[in-house]
Order: sequence, then structure tokens, then C-alpha cells
Amino acid sequence: MKKIRCAIYTRKSSEDGLEQEFNSLHAQREACAAYVASQKHEGWVLLPDPYDDGGLSGGSLERPALQQLLDDVASGRVDQIIVYKIDRLTRSLSDFSKIVDILDAAEASFVSVTQSFNTATSMGRLTLNMLLSFAQFEREVTAERIRDKIAASKRKGLWMGGQVPLGYDADGRTLKIRDDEAQIIRTLYDLYEVHGTVLAVKTDAEKLGLRTRKRVAADGTVSGGGAFDRGHIHHILTNPIYAGRIRHKDKVHEGQHDPIIDPERWDRVQHVLQQGAAKSRGHKTAKRRSHLCGKLFDETGDRLTPSHAKTRKGVRLRYYVSHRLVARSGDGHQDGWRLPAEELEGRVADVLRLTMSEQRFAADLLRAATADQVRRVDAALSGALETVSEPQLLKLVERVVVSPGEMLVQISPDEIASCIGSETDNVDPDCLSIRVTFQLRKRGVETKIILADQSGSRDVVLIRNVVRAHAWYERIKSGETFAAIAKTDGTSKRRIQQMIGLAFLAPDIVRDVLDGRQPIGFTSDWYLRHDLPMAWEEQRALLATL
Repeated sequence: MKKIRCAIYTRKSSEDGLEQEFNSLHAQREACAAYVASQKHEGWVLLPDPYDDGGLSGGSLERPALQQLLDDVASGRVDQIIVYKIDRLTRSLSDFSKIVDILDAAEASFVSVTQSFNTATSMGRLTLNMLLSFAQFEREVTAERIRDKIAASKRKGLWMGGQVPLGYDADGRTLKIRDDEAQIIRTLYDLYEVHGTVLAVKTDAEKLGLRTRKRVAADGTVSGGGAFDRGHIHHILTNPIYAGRIRHKDKVHEGQHDPIIDPERWDRVQHVLQQGAAKSRGHKTAKRRSHLCGKLFDETGDRLTPSHAKTRKGVRLRYYVSHRLVARSGDGHQDGWRLPAEELEGRVADVLRLTMSEQRFAADLLRAATADQVRRVDAALSGALETVSEPQLLKLVERVVVSPGEMLVQISPDEIASCIGSETDNVDPDCLSIRVTFQLRKRGVETKIILADQSGSRDVVLIRNVVRAHAWYERIKSGETFAAIAKTDGTSKRRIQQMIGLAFLAPDIVRDVLDGRQPIGFTSDWYLRHDLPMAWEEQRALLATL
């Protein structure tokens, strides 16, 4: 008799109740195991590996345990998938077709315990397609009802939840004014009517010591409590909720809550904001977008200034160009630099990451540092590398000098001291200048900046994230929730969900990362900005373009 290896897959949409000793996942597995045992005479054998996805929706295939199960099916380790109910596997007809393709290729099938069919028969497949069609229809109808209810409630001026705006507290389906924060809102509007620019409001708000609301998430993560940035101030100035109104998509309705700002005054502020937005910002916009503006020089001391061009398709390309080329654009002067901005910023950020991840840098950064101080500095640098974006990282740069074949990156003593929570006087300036050699290479119409030995440099941050992703995935498979892992590891659920995909890298890509042989553009920042396919061949093809 042929042995049929059976794997049980369980799923629960929410994390509620997963902390219980016996939860829904256990109940599903128990029922499936009993069904497999009843088919022992057919040669069914239950595999011990658990495939449990707790707190994940069935509307997507992006589930760690399901992906592992499908990989095991594709590799021939599983002959049959057992589920309690078909919607545990998927609620999407299109996703189901993908699963069936994988099962067909491996000559495998699956069985639903509570719905008497299996995909080994044509009638079972027909029944399954009908059930999935109704499941998808039900999900779409439910989503439409929820959207319609939200729209109808907002037309009535009701508050439909979400993050409570500064200046208010939630009060059922409406909002009530919080006096201490409402005064902050009024002050920001006062400042804008005086100055007329968000930047000036930000400067004065800092002088007045105005702070955002401190918020504590369900997992204990604390955010806010800091100074207002331009984006936050602009959002407050343009949010109709402060005029007693409720926004829904592109429509604004009269709300049932009291306004903090008089509606006529709010409308007047919108008019001023729109006039300001219509003005050409030219150089200021370039400076905000070009993160090395004012910091980049060549070997002659000439400044490299931001410039841009557009392709025939209207794509905007940014460059850093020697000032002498711009000043003498009409006399054919060609002696200068023209470097792709995004590429250069990425390579400077790479230099900072590699330098800050070295323990020697942490040891040399402070004058006469004790072992305990070095450990604290190393922890601060590691934390910064894991959380800051590339633009934030480039704020550490004081000056960059490019010369033929060499780049000098100088770190700002003030910025690095702030990063590690120390005084500028304690920082040793001798370790803040980093020299690297580089080459310019053409790849089609693109110019690539290749740092010397870059292909052999181990990205400590990327390695750490790959290792953590694998550890998190193992803990998720063992039944831990995202919230529990986030609490014990001192991180957030969102961070885990962002990085968990690194656990599904092709084995050869993981080896390259550990050996420092990964493509130069494959960093943690790149991974967060791009969707990495699950198929290993597609991963290899994508990374080969970096």
C-alpha cells in the first residue's frame, strides 16, 4: 500500500485568544489529526511538522507557515494537505488557482475535513471551485458593506475610529475637545497666520517647547512626545477635523464634534496654504530632495550642486554637477563631475553603514572610553542602523569630497554625538574621516558607483536582519504570536512583519549575504522599499539587476 504523507494546515484571522492554552489552532489540528487517523487503512500518515498561521488573513498567500508548507509540497515532502475548512487555506479564487498549480506540479492534493470532498477527484475540484467562489463573493460583499457603512456614518458626521487627532479624545462615535492639546492647535494656527510658512511655524513651535502627543501602542511601544516636524504641522493645518468637519476620501462633511478652529478661519488658512503651494520653490525643493546638497565638493574645492533632467517619458533624473559646468554651460567646458544623485547618496550611505557597524569604530569614537561606554555606543549605533532611513543617515554627513578614484566622507561630530547620546567634546574627530576608493562603471545608460571591495563587504545590519527573520519564523511556527515576539525582543509587530520575508530568501542568496558577496544594492533599506518575490528564481533574477 502506498504511503500518503499528510500535513495539517491551520489558520486563525485574528490574534485574539491565541495566548490560551487550547485555542482555535489546536482545535483545528485535533479535528484534522482525528480525520487522518480514520484514514489509516488508506495509507495516510500524519507528518509531525506544524503549519500554523495565527493572526493572519486568508485573503493573501503571504503567510509564513503556508509558504513553508507549499515549499515542502514542491520539494516532494508532503503528498496531501489536510485543512479543517477550505477557507482556512484561502478565501481567494485566484490564490486557490496558484495553490492548485503547485499541488498539480507535485502530484499532491488536499482534503477539507468538514466539507466532504478532496481535490484528487474531478467532482471534488468542481465543488471546491463553487465553495471558493461563494467565499470570495462573501468576503467582497462584506468589505463593500463595511465601506458603505463607514461612508454613510461619515456623511452623518460621525467619528469612525483610527488614531485620535491631537486636541481631541474619542467619545463614542464623536470627539470631545482636550483643552491642553487644543491650545497647542490654536497656537500653531496663530503662528501660521503670523508667518505664512510651515517652516517658520516649526521653528517657533520648537522655541515654545510645543510637543506632539505621547502615544502607547497595544504592544507597549511608545511614540510621540517630540517636537513637531513640517509634515505634522502641515497635516494639522490642513485637517478639516479641527473646523468641526469629517473628511471621507475627497469629500468633507459637517461633523458632530465641536471645532477647535473657527471654520471661517480654517478656510482662510487653506487659501493661504494653496497660494504658497502654487509658488515655485526651485532651489529649496532641490535642497530638500538632494540630501547631500551643500555638503558635496570635488578635488578642486568646487561645489557639486543638484541638477535634474527629464527623459522622453517624463521621468525625472537627479544629478550632482560641478558648479563650473553649470556656470559655463555655454562654452563647452567639460572638466568636471556629473554624478547620478540617487546612486551617489546610496553609496555614501553604504560607507556610513559599514563604518558604523564595525566594533572598532564604536571603540574609537569616544576619547578614553571605558568598556561599558563602548558597549553603549555600539548598541546605540546598531539601533540607529536598524531604524533610520537613508535620508536620516545622510544627515550624519558633514562633507563629502570626490576626486578621481577616491571619496572622502566626513562625519559631523555634532550629529554623531547626538546619535549616540553623548557630548560633542567627547567625540574623537580622528575617526570621523573615511576614505574609500571607487570606480565609475556604465551599465547601459546608467552610471554605477562601485566602491572598492564592496562586493566583499559584509553588511552587518543585513546579516543581523536575516538571522532575526529566521529566528522569528521558527518562533511563529512553534506557536508564538507577533505581539509576544515583539514584546520579548523589544521591537514592534510591524517591524517583524516587515522583515520576516528575509526568512524566505533562496539558500544561495543567504550564503552570499553571510559571506559578503551579495549585490551591492541589496541592503535592508532596499528590501523595505521593494517587494521581494517568494520564488527563488525570481529573487535571483531581481537581485542580479542591482
